[in-house]
Amino acid sequence: MSVQIAVIDDWQNVASGVVDWSVLDAVGQVHFLHDYPADTATMVDRLKGFEVICLMRERSTFDKALLQGLPKLKLLVTGGMRNAAIDIPAAKALGIQVCGTDSYKHAAPELTWALIMASTRNLLCEATSLRAGGWQVGLGGDLHGKTLGILGLGSIGQKVAQFAKVFGMRVIAWSENLTPQRAAESGVTWVGKRELFEQADILTIHLVLSDRSRGLVDTQALGWMKPTARLVNTARGPIVDEQALVQALSSGRLAGAALDVYAEEPLPADHPLRSLPNVLATPHIGYVSEQNYRQFYQQMIEDIQAWANGVPVRVLG
Repeated sequence: MSVQIAVIDDWQNVASGVVDWSVLDAVGQVHFLHDYPADTATMVDRLKGFEVICLMRERSTFDKALLQGLPKLKLLVTGGMRNAAIDIPAAKALGIQVCGTDSYKHAAPELTWALIMASTRNLLCEATSLRAGGWQVGLGGDLHGKTLGILGLGSIGQKVAQFAKVFGMRVIAWSENLTPQRAAESGVTWVGKRELFEQADILTIHLVLSDRSRGLVDTQALGWMKPTARLVNTARGPIVDEQALVQALSSGRLAGAALDVYAEEPLPADHPLRSLPNVLATPHIGYVSEQNYRQFYQQMIEDIQAWANGVPVRVLG
């Protein structure tokens, strides 16, 4: 019998054209689903007919309840080698194989820098004015000689630090695990947590979401920042206390924010972050680049072929 394969979370309807899925014809039939995540009952109804499901990382949540509602499911394939939205122990207990893919390492740092530059120079406002028939509406800010604070100096944070140095910025960093020596190896100055927030003209977040990082950027941390400073988040929404951020931006306590991630995604239509004038907001596109998608989907196909041949690769958990 032909294996039924679902490619879900394809919100922009691009998955079918990025790579050649016809190579899976020998394994089964591929279906592309473009719906947003929904409640468990809806998800069960939507996916119950599939043995293999390909999902984009951390869009749809595959918790124990959903996994138990999909008795036909044999293989879950995710973009990336880490997906906190999958209950891997539950999948294992149910006999469901979970596999991942490598990812293109430049997409997120490049978007981060685009947001930093666009927010600093007020590009959204200026471009909107021009489209509306107007002309200049304000003064852009500057990067040269300013301080970039990096919260989390992992692989993405290190790349952003390199960009900052090219632009003549002073770069400081802090995270719970970061040592002065490791910061120095990246040409970055280690500072304490409070100093990071106090000194940064732009503070950019590059932490993994965990129990330790959830809500780390709270009212107190935002209160340490200069009123002229900007917050940039391309990591994960829940690292920032969203209510505290909205309050800081609404009151002018913070000059601006450039955000690609949110506590709830897609962002609710009436959310204040959609309308605050000092917010540049994008719809979680940090990893949504041509090269990254090509790598994700090509390796998802490889994962399915390997699983069908009884030798799964890039196994998670």
